[in-house]
Amino acid sequence: MPPGPRARASKPDVPAEGPEVLPAETKAARTRERLLDAAAQVLSRKGFAGTRLSEIAEVAGVQAPAIYYYYASREELIEEVIRRGQERTRSHVERALAALPAGAPAMGKIRTAVEAHLRSLVEMSDYSTAAVRNVGQMPDDMRKRLLAAQAEYGSVWRALFVEARERGEIAPDVDLHAAQLLLIGALNSAPEWWNPRRVSLDEVVATALLITDRGLSAPGGEGTSHR
Repeated sequence: MPPGPRARASKPDVPAEGPEVLPAETKAARTRERLLDAAAQVLSRKGFAGTRLSEIAEVAGVQAPAIYYYYASREELIEEVIRRGQERTRSHVERALAALPAGAPAMGKIRTAVEAHLRSLVEMSDYSTAAVRNVGQMPDDMRKRLLAAQAEYGSVWRALFVEARERGEIAPDVDLHAAQLLLIGALNSAPEWWNPRRVSLDEVVATALLITDRGLSAPGGEGTSHR
């Protein structure tokens, strides 16, 4: 069984000549972040089954046994990466929505969420990509916890779709539940196929917005003016 975390004594933050001397907790926090960054990078490329602690340690620049100083298991480290990816995507979308002016059209909010979600996956970090690619590969107990967080994020989208329907901005024959799942599923697939050498991210975003408008907007609704 790998060793668990060891107690660490904190050191006073005193100035020193020569190279900067960091408190033990600061050094530990920086190492922890390196491990998370490395795990996100490996996980986004190789998936849950292909992610090895030895490769994470190599990318992070530490010895593999040192990982157990911070995480009790490979699964614990991976779960934290995926949870952080979920949180980053949700936070990015919620910040983009919060920046909209009061009274913004409901379809305008959906377009804003589409762009923010898409950019968070393919542009911002390995964490978001690792999250959307690997939730379904987790062991049952981990998957249940992560899917609960995913459901909370889904409620943000559901509220947008309901508002658009109530305002008459979504076509009446569109099933809201199916539309939400299809839209988010399409956005989540982007990291699998997007190649910046073939098409720019701006073009992908513009196409996603066009499809969203044409697929959801009621005839003559607010969304049609942006085609």
